[in-house]
Amino acid sequence: MKMVSWNVNGLRACMQKGFLDSFAALDADVFCLQETKLQPEQISLDLPGYQLFWNSAEKKGYSGTAVFTRLEPLDVRYGIDDPHHDSEGRAITLELADCYVVTVYSPNAQDGLRRIEYRMSWEDALRRYLLKLDRKKPVILCGDLNVAHRDIDLKNPGPNRGNAGFSDQEREKFQDLLDSGFVDTFRYFYPDLTGAYSWWSYRFHARENNAGWRIDYFLVSQRLTDRLGSAAIHGEVYGSDHCPVSLTIG
Repeated sequence: MKMVSWNVNGLRACMQKGFLDSFAALDADVFCLQETKLQPEQISLDLPGYQLFWNSAEKKGYSGTAVFTRLEPLDVRYGIDDPHHDSEGRAITLELADCYVVTVYSPNAQDGLRRIEYRMSWEDALRRYLLKLDRKKPVILCGDLNVAHRDIDLKNPGPNRGNAGFSDQEREKFQDLLDSGFVDTFRYFYPDLTGAYSWWSYRFHARENNAGWRIDYFLVSQRLTDRLGSAAIHGEVYGSDHCPVSLTIG
């Protein structure tokens, strides 16, 4: 099974920048999107062989997730079972025969960490939700988690320490999630690789200079590690300020 996750930063905009060609080339069984920024009726998308599931924010043009799947889900859930966090379209769960696939778009803590309390509450609620699922079946979590975990996960860790996405609070919550029984699949294969990023600012020629952050992930329940085939970051794919990341699993 091949899975792809991509924060498209507005699917309608990404459609004008080659989304369908990239979608076809990546050829995933399960294709997860974050920051779709639309309601389903605002787009016409013909993807033969795929079922399309959408979770849109109540606020139009904001946030949102989607999953396009060739695999028949047993069940589809929206949100993370917490009304405090389920109005922004940030999560979709597919129940497959032998696992759950959860895609999320974690809230940004924002400049000056203005939204850090909400972000911390989200992290705790998400971890509770994932552990509840994990008691039934192993979990594959993917998406824009809006945090660079380690110094090697961004180009300039020093100047960014304490900023949104690289605050001690967010990094500690990510570590808490790993400690609760999950594995960062990219670091499973490439524990010390530097220069591997999935997001670049549109400013200062950041992508051209590879001054990026790795904030898009596939995490899996620890008991799935013996089934991992490969993990990749597709920096060659344009169309958003993020690039797709992928996982193959047996």
